[in-house]
Amino acid sequence: MAGQSKKDSRKGFFSDVRLPVAKTYVYPPSRRAMVLVGGGGALLILAVFAFNLTLQRGTLISNGPLSSNHAVFGDDCSTCHTPFDDVTDAQCSVCHEKYGDRLGLHTFAAHYLYRSGDLSRAVARPDEPACFACHTEHVGRDAPITRVDDAPCLACHRYGSFNRRHPEFDVIAAQTPDPANLSFPHALHVREVQTFEDLPDLEASCLYCHNPQPDGKAFQPLDFALHCAACHLNAGEGTGFVPVATPGAPGVLTLATIRARQAPGTAWAASVSPGDFEDRGGQVRKRPLPHADPWVLYNLRRLRWVLYPNDGLADLIQASADVTPDQAVVLYEEALATLRDYADGLRAQPEREVQDDLREIDRLLDLVARRLRDPATPLDATRFALTRAGVPPAAYQNVIDQLTRPCQTCHQVDRATLLRPQPDQRVLRRAAFDHRAHVIDLRCLDCHTAIPIEQLIAPGADDDPARDNAAIQNLPALATCQSCHTASKASNACITCHLFHPDKSQRANLLPYLR
Repeated sequence: MAGQSKKDSRKGFFSDVRLPVAKTYVYPPSRRAMVLVGGGGALLILAVFAFNLTLQRGTLISNGPLSSNHAVFGDDCSTCHTPFDDVTDAQCSVCHEKYGDRLGLHTFAAHYLYRSGDLSRAVARPDEPACFACHTEHVGRDAPITRVDDAPCLACHRYGSFNRRHPEFDVIAAQTPDPANLSFPHALHVREVQTFEDLPDLEASCLYCHNPQPDGKAFQPLDFALHCAACHLNAGEGTGFVPVATPGAPGVLTLATIRARQAPGTAWAASVSPGDFEDRGGQVRKRPLPHADPWVLYNLRRLRWVLYPNDGLADLIQASADVTPDQAVVLYEEALATLRDYADGLRAQPEREVQDDLREIDRLLDLVARRLRDPATPLDATRFALTRAGVPPAAYQNVIDQLTRPCQTCHQVDRATLLRPQPDQRVLRRAAFDHRAHVIDLRCLDCHTAIPIEQLIAPGADDDPARDNAAIQNLPALATCQSCHTASKASNACITCHLFHPDKSQRANLLPYLR
């Protein structure tokens, strides 16, 4: 260190290498031209987009032409879109929902409620996809926006596909009987129809009673006057001889007694002919006997008053209360109709007290009717059920049997009441089936094979009640449908049978929830 020169020991010098240093500051070349060109290009692009947005309705930035469902909007993007945001369900509901509905018809909540009937499910979920996630737009005029792939459905319903892991129909899996409460052998009636109507074709015999609705999708309910009256309850048929009621003994009230009492609910007695009755030593019979004869039903009700005095509500309905809980409204509506009939029978009385009571009765009946339309009001069908313990004494049972003898040809009678028939049962609660689309290639008995009708009507065949009765659900199983609906044949997509949104043609079924 001592030998270093003073110059070499100055701070900042580390070697003898000397680099050139510019005598003046270096200025970069001018970028003015680049800025002018870039800015001009940007202004040109903005001008093109401004012209397109204002005069050409944004055709340059559209994803594609709208579907035919939305073609009415033209190129007005603001109808559905908001700047820098997705299309919201609220924007869809502007057109697709009825104003004032508390529960939107096209919402997930409506889907849950309509298919399950469970009010607790009629709430929105935070993870539900938006409308546009299922209904893809901007794919052309010919692309149906209502055509939804299986993927959105299978996100919740993890069945794989219709041909893989789809559950069996509930009614088939549980072997649910049809609660028809009728004694009805199909084979006997098919033979009779073929004979008297000269119908050699078996399917024509089926359609004699099972009449399609005008649109061909389903069938109309069976009707006694249309389908049964030609053979049943003819002019010569009537009740057996029934004892006239006396104190302490079972019997019926005669037409003259009913007219003299003028009790509520007996206005029908004025239109019944006394010539329809035949008296014989304290006994009476009635013929001819129309279907749902009011004299028979009235006397059945009186017998129930005596036999089951603690089952008051059962007297307000004509048939038994054996309905499912979701059908209980039928019982209440029938009971309301009976009470209104009772009230109408008192309206001719001029007393002020009677008229005041009638106004109060009408108010209460209207209140009950409004509550029936409220889906949150629980309905108890057991209130209309008769006492299960005990059977009518033999003397009463004899009166009941003689009074309902012609009825029991078809109907089942239990404890002085007719068991309620089920004239039209809808078993597919989560799917829609269109007969019209199937009858072109298939016949009735190609699918409805649970009752082997062709074997039962063959010459020499015996009627087998175990194989042929009204309680058999003569419906095809899932495998029958899967034989045609495959990936290579008829459509097997979820929306082929299932409706996500409530069917618009059945919107009235959802109206009670929208009030």
